[in-house]
Amino acid sequence: MNIRKTLVATTALAATALGGAAVAETMTIGITQNNVGVDSYQTTYEKAFIEAAETNDKVEAVVLDAGGDVARQIAQVEDLIQQEVDAIIIWPTNGEAVIPAVRKAHKAGIPVIVTNSNIAEPGFPFVASFSGPDNITQGSRSAEIMCDKFKAMGIENEARVVQISGQPGYTTAIERQKGFDDRLPEVCPNVTLVETQPGDWNREKSQKVMEAFLVKYDDIDGVYSGDDNMGVGALNAAKAAGREGIIFVGATNFAVGYEAMERGEYWGSIYQSPVDDAKAALKTAIETLEGKELPFLNYFDTPKITQDNQSDFTKPVF
Repeated sequence: MNIRKTLVATTALAATALGGAAVAETMTIGITQNNVGVDSYQTTYEKAFIEAAETNDKVEAVVLDAGGDVARQIAQVEDLIQQEVDAIIIWPTNGEAVIPAVRKAHKAGIPVIVTNSNIAEPGFPFVASFSGPDNITQGSRSAEIMCDKFKAMGIENEARVVQISGQPGYTTAIERQKGFDDRLPEVCPNVTLVETQPGDWNREKSQKVMEAFLVKYDDIDGVYSGDDNMGVGALNAAKAAGREGIIFVGATNFAVGYEAMERGEYWGSIYQSPVDDAKAALKTAIETLEGKELPFLNYFDTPKITQDNQSDFTKPVF
C-alpha cells in the first residue's frame, strides 16, 4: 500500500487569465521518495519537505514514499501524472528503471525534478533539473580539509594517505573518489595517495580494509573515506591497533563521525543536511514552475566541517 500524505495550502498564487483577470491557483507538486521508513536521512528529509510545503502559501503537495520498491515508485509517478500535478519530484529507487516513468511525465508536459541521487544519463532529456549535492565538490573539499591539516602539522611534503571508497560502480562513490583524487595533488602535490580500496558504505567492511592497510603500511598519516560511516570503521581499526595520530576525513558527516570529532579522534568531513536537501528540491520545483532559468545540475551547498568549526553545525540525525 502506498504511503500517501496530502498537504493543502490556503493562499493562492495569482495568475493572469485571458482578458487580464487574475485567477487564483496553487502549484500542485507531487514527490515520490526512495525509502523513508528505513533511512533516517530520508525520514528527516520528508519531515522538512512537509514543513516547507505547509508554510508556503503557493504550494499544495502530495507526498509519497516508494518504500524502496521500484515498481511502486513507477506506479506512484503514473498516479501523479493521472492527478495532473504541476510538477513531480522523484528520489529514484533505481536510476535506470524509473526512466520510462519520467519520460511519461515529460511527455504529459509535467516537469520532473530529480532529488538527491540523479537518474541515469539516458533519462536526462526528460528531467527539468537535478537538485542535490555535488559529490565531486564534496570529494574535492575533503582533500582540502586533509591538506590544510597536514600543512598545520608541517607534514605536507611527506604525508601518506590511504582511501576507503564507497561501493564500486555507484555514482556517488565514483564522484567522491574523483573529487578527492583530482584535488589532493593540486593542493598538496607532495602527499602520496598510497592505495584505495572499497568499503561498500559498510562500517564493518571498512574496518577490515583499514586493518589490512595497517598491516601492509607502517606509515599512514591520513585516511579519506567516502562517508563517515566507513571512516569510523577505519578509526576503530586504528584505535584497536594502537596507531595514533592518523588524520581521518570523510565526505558526508554522520552522527558517529560528529561524535568522534567531539572526542578529538576524527578530524573533518562534509556537512550534508537532509533539511537543506528537501528545501532545495521544493525550491527547485517552484522556480521551475515559475519559469525561472535554472541549471540542469542545481546543487545545494555542502560545507566543510572540522573540529575547529564543529560548534557551528548541529549533530546529524543519521
